[in-house]
Amino acid sequence: MKLLGKSPDDIVITLALRTPLTKARKGALKDTQLDDLVIALLTAVRERSNLDSGLVEDVCLGNVLVPGQCWVARSAVLAAGFPVRTAASVVNRFCSSGLLAVQNIANQIITGSIEIGIAIGAESMSTNPDDSAPELSPNIMNHPIAKDDAMPMGWTSENIARQFNITRQAQDAFAASSFQKAERAQKEGWFEDEIVPISVNIKDPRTGDVKAIVVDRDDGIRYGTTAESLAKIRPAFPNWKPSRTTGGNASQVTDGAAAVLLMKRSRAQELDQQILGKFCGATVVGVEPRIMGIGPTLAIPKILARFGLQKEDVDFYELNEAFASMVGQQTN
Repeated sequence: MKLLGKSPDDIVITLALRTPLTKARKGALKDTQLDDLVIALLTAVRERSNLDSGLVEDVCLGNVLVPGQCWVARSAVLAAGFPVRTAASVVNRFCSSGLLAVQNIANQIITGSIEIGIAIGAESMSTNPDDSAPELSPNIMNHPIAKDDAMPMGWTSENIARQFNITRQAQDAFAASSFQKAERAQKEGWFEDEIVPISVNIKDPRTGDVKAIVVDRDDGIRYGTTAESLAKIRPAFPNWKPSRTTGGNASQVTDGAAAVLLMKRSRAQELDQQILGKFCGATVVGVEPRIMGIGPTLAIPKILARFGLQKEDVDFYELNEAFASMVGQQTN
């Protein structure tokens, strides 16, 4: 199969690193600003890549919430030790901003704009909370479809559960399975080679004392989670029916960052870089804002058709787990 073949022009990933992912407002990174997360991660990429940092031509940051994104991205690249000629850019497509950053860098390499680039997805929801949509114009708020963009994501989750009949039991079962996989992975050390331990200061909310710590593991994995234990959690959005979304079957709000280093296979071989994977392609599909979480249901068939694949040809799918209602719709 051509997709599995190896070509000098393949876009490949030679390094993939991330910070720990921690609970917003409660976790170990709650007092760490986004720029410091990005600096720590980029510094690790620069040091571990065994690559002349001057060869990195662009760093693209996918981010949704931080004010002044361009200042943060450009300044963090410099503070992480990259030379002034390494450029920086920012993209924002809400929850898929990190994926868009990867697509941006890959497409630049494909077209010959750059040879080597870094894509990052990063968010500090502790220091940059999601305050929902800004005040929008009457032209938007009076539009029958566009007005729904101003609604919270929890509302869209409940819309999906209702429209596609995704039961509370199905959502809790999926969430329990997800927690159990994450627990096993953490206990068996599967994440260790991708996590960059970072040194931060954390403030005790009770005493106000500040101390330095090293954060080296995810803190949101609930050991021992079962569908039965999740069934005891009250609905997160009782004001929106059918009220099947809970804090147990939806993802936490999170602080963290991840990065990948990309280049052509031929360049990676020239530079003696380890090849971890191959970027084959990407696509996008818009959906109604009121059910925005069903995007993969349309995007996956589109990308499969582009490569002449059937869904059974793919061994593993990783879907957006923002809400278990969305995964239930996608897998159904």
